[in-house]
Formats: sequence, structure tokens, C-alpha cells
Amino acid sequence: MKKYLLTPGPTPIPAEVAESMAKPIIHHRTKQYRDIFQTVNDKLKSAFKTENNVLTFASSGTGAMEASVCNSLSKGDSVIVIRGGKFGERFAEICEAYGVNVLPFDIEWGTRPEAPALEEILKENRKVKAVFTQLCETSTATVYDIKSIAGVVNKTGAILVVDVISGLGSDEFDMDGWGVDIAIGGSQKGLMLPPGLSFCAVSKKAWDMVKKSTLPRYYYDFAKYDKLIEKSDNPFTPAITLVVGLEKALSIITQNGVDNFVAGHRKDASYVRDYIAGLGLSLFSRFPSDAVTAVNVPESVDGAKLIDSLKTNGITFAGGQGHLKGKIFRIAHMGGISREDLQFALGKLKETLEELTSNKQG
Repeated sequence: MKKYLLTPGPTPIPAEVAESMAKPIIHHRTKQYRDIFQTVNDKLKSAFKTENNVLTFASSGTGAMEASVCNSLSKGDSVIVIRGGKFGERFAEICEAYGVNVLPFDIEWGTRPEAPALEEILKENRKVKAVFTQLCETSTATVYDIKSIAGVVNKTGAILVVDVISGLGSDEFDMDGWGVDIAIGGSQKGLMLPPGLSFCAVSKKAWDMVKKSTLPRYYYDFAKYDKLIEKSDNPFTPAITLVVGLEKALSIITQNGVDNFVAGHRKDASYVRDYIAGLGLSLFSRFPSDAVTAVNVPESVDGAKLIDSLKTNGITFAGGQGHLKGKIFRIAHMGGISREDLQFALGKLKETLEELTSNKQG
């Protein structure tokens, strides 16, 4: 039985990407690897829509989140963290672990932060050094209006740090055009790879703060990576196999243009939402992402049982997190997830809901 992985990370790996990673491993201190890494660096800039260097780490996305904190701040600095889900909360936890003062901008889960409200907080706290937020808050399947947020932050001395781990390649994002200072990515979502790579694209404004930062770091030291990137090299042993796969995945993403790749996800997202509406179900998020859709579990259905029943048919959706556990389920339509995958999985969702409802009534 074919397995259908429709979670917001990890996502399915296209056959040609898997095949590239199945080749014999090479050594990283060679021209062969440096040529591959050079191509990766160039194409990553296209994916992030930036002229800035994109630093690559062998870590999960959380590693790059931590890198964005320990490279740009000093102990006792104040930052604003937008908390509208589990990953906004994670940013706050990382900051607090480094002795950074967190000013939480809490919003209702499933909503998005509004720029005028953020502007007021910044006016009241003029010493804030950074604003941390998500492009797509994965736990609620909500896309934030980063362009408007950047317009507010750019008027201040603070930098804007955006977690684009889930949204990259699916939701519209323009690092340079919008004025984002640090953009954080991960390999296991829209980039169609296994977990294990993370990225930080860093602006000049952010580099000015890096030079003043006094927080401790060693492995995640931006300067070490940036020093070698022009030589297409790494300061430490890279995840060679994943980088080889990334070259192929980025070729798929960029061959018809990043905008077209994103537009395809927008169409898949619309398809999923139309199908969900046809089942009489409602969306959880008021501002749904094109990377993942969160659906409210009907009152007559046990959310955990729904997820487990689908798994017996080879369909893996994600459940809710935190206080949303058992109340929502999330369907990803990012990266290598095809329209055919979605059609099959949604058909099984319909069948499963009918069975669970029928059994309860019986």
C-alpha cells in the first residue's frame, strides 16, 4: 500500500531528488563538492529572493532559529516576539535561554499580527533590537503579512527576523523587496528534502548587529560560515548527501521560476479548501497559508481517532498542537506533494468521516 505523507514536514521527496542522494558519497574538501555547493548557494538566493548570502547549517530549522538569536543580540537586549502558535512560542523560549528580554506580542491562534498594533508597541519600546515572527505559523496554518510588518520595522533601528521554514516555496516571500533582515529556512518542507539542513539569509542591517553581538556561539557563528561561502566551502563537515539532494530540489523549484512554483501551491491550496468546504467542514485559520491547511474537526468526530483511522489507509495528516490537539487536523500541500496525492487523500478523508459518523450514530 502506498503511503501518503501530507504533513507540514517532513514532506515527500521527489524520485529524482532521492536518486541524486543515493549516489556514492563524495568528500567535501574537493572541487566536485564545491561546484555543487556554489550552485546551491546561487539557487538559494533565488528561492529567498535575496542578493544576500544564505548560510547553510547541518541542523533542523530550530538550529537556524537559535543562530538568528545568538548572532544578532546581546544579553539583556529587548526584543518583540509575535506569539500566535507553537513556533512563535519557540522563538521566545530561545531568546529567554540566552538572557534576552522578550516583549511578547500575543495574538489569538489562527489570526495574524496587524502592523499598526506592532507599530504602537515599537513606539512604546524604542530600544527594541529585533522583531521575531513567522511567515507561516505552521501550528495554525496561518500566513502572516510580512510585507506590512517589514514596512513598520524598517522605520526603526530593529531588525526583522522571519521564520520562513514552512512557507518558503509555497507562500509568497520576497526578502529583499520587503526588507527582511534575517530569513530562516529548513530542508524538510517546501524544499523537498529530509530534515537536516537549515538556512539563514542575512541582510547588511543584520550584519551590523552581528558585529556588536556579544552572545556566545561556536558552531552557529555566522562569521565563520560567511567567511568561507565565497569559496563555496563550509567551516565544519557539511551534510554532504543533503546538499547534493538540495542542488536537484532547487533545480526543480527554479527551472520554471520561483513565482510559478509558488503559484502552483496556491492552486493546490485552493483545491484543498474547496474540497473541504464541499464536505461541510470549516477552516481554523482566518488567514490560511498556501503551504498547509488547518481544518476544524466536526463536533461529532474524535479528532485523534480520525487521524489514526486515516493512517490505517496509508494517509498521514498532522493533528493539532497545544490546546488545539484533537480539535483540528492539518493537510500540507507544499513541496513534493502532488495534486494526485491530494485527490486520493481527500477522497479517503471523506470516506473516513462518513464511517466515523455512521458508527457513532449506529
